[in-house]
Amino acid sequence: MASRGSSAKPALNTVPIRLLTFSTLFPHAGAPNHGVFVENRLSQLIASGAASTTVVAPVPYFPFRAPAFGSWARHAHAPRLESRHGLTVHHPRYPVIPRIGTSLAPSLLFRASLSLVRRLHATEKFDLIDAHYLYPDGVAATWLGQALNLPVVITARGSDVTQIPDYARPRRMIQAAIAAADALITVSAALRDGLIGLGAPASKVTVLRNGVDTDLFRPGNRTTQRAALGLDGPTLLNVGHLIPRKGHHRVVAAMTDLPEYRLLIVGEGPERPRLEAQIARLGLGGRVRLLGARAHAELPAIYGAADALVLASSREGWANVLLEAMACGTPVLASDIPGNPEVVRAPEAGRLFAPDDDLAIANVARELFANLPDRTATRAYAERHDWRETTAGQLALFRRVLAERVNGPT
Repeated sequence: MASRGSSAKPALNTVPIRLLTFSTLFPHAGAPNHGVFVENRLSQLIASGAASTTVVAPVPYFPFRAPAFGSWARHAHAPRLESRHGLTVHHPRYPVIPRIGTSLAPSLLFRASLSLVRRLHATEKFDLIDAHYLYPDGVAATWLGQALNLPVVITARGSDVTQIPDYARPRRMIQAAIAAADALITVSAALRDGLIGLGAPASKVTVLRNGVDTDLFRPGNRTTQRAALGLDGPTLLNVGHLIPRKGHHRVVAAMTDLPEYRLLIVGEGPERPRLEAQIARLGLGGRVRLLGARAHAELPAIYGAADALVLASSREGWANVLLEAMACGTPVLASDIPGNPEVVRAPEAGRLFAPDDDLAIANVARELFANLPDRTATRAYAERHDWRETTAGQLALFRRVLAERVNGPT
């Protein structure tokens, strides 16, 4: 919860930095896994005691709660105000306009949030806006920063660098936000290169990779974990939103070349009917199981029960599931796309495979299982990637930005 105090300038290294965190990528009661990676990083930062925050996480306006309305209905379940893990979170509504909404989204976000942010700033006296995702969130955040005369730091996380800038109008607004922001963070070196390609000065971009909560994600009793899921043979695990770019269909197809293996798929999304049809068509119903969405706290036991995690994405920023699995002692198989080689950098971590080779998943799975790493070594690898370095990097960057606002660039 954000701390209150006077409007006097704090001593930057002794008084907690008062943040306004702004992002549509944030969990709420109706979608507890939505943007959980933003919440996780923020929670670790606040736990340091060196920063406080109030979160403004706008959600699309949607009036109907019935399950028949699919994923849209979950937004109707978001409260206007909630507390999550000690964080105060506001959920103003913004309109989503079909077809033309993409170009208007930053303006709609800004208009829906400005009055709330003004009221909060009047009492909270924020020092800095901590925004996540370049478009539309980061664009709107720079406008909020200008309206409140606050510095803005934006974290870019994936498709906001690799995909959305392919569209002319969003690209122009992203480039304007890059110019207006006081500093930029990326979760991988590949995304840093992408931001520089969009015109960001290299000196303005800091790479702060996502860490893993090694207290939550840790090895458990594998015998119990496997028995709970009815596992009796070599088992692969696939975790992620069921959308095409996650490549679940490729992992399912690979199972035809791995007749002795089982596959568990955790996640929900629009691709589920197509995956169910594919599983039935290939006769894999006895070996491939769709487990649906699972709460974050349930994942360690599922990671621990599997022998290896498979991630066949065609595009990622920084795939948190890789380190989560490793922290539970489970090695990974991941597509060799930008970002993943920064996570899988040692034999005990796992293996990479060619993203455009349909036979690669089965081949690399057999290679890994022929010489599975010791699970304690995999866990030790993950322990070198906890959140401490990321938290320290954020605090150093925020303090530098605040000092430059007072003293000018160094």
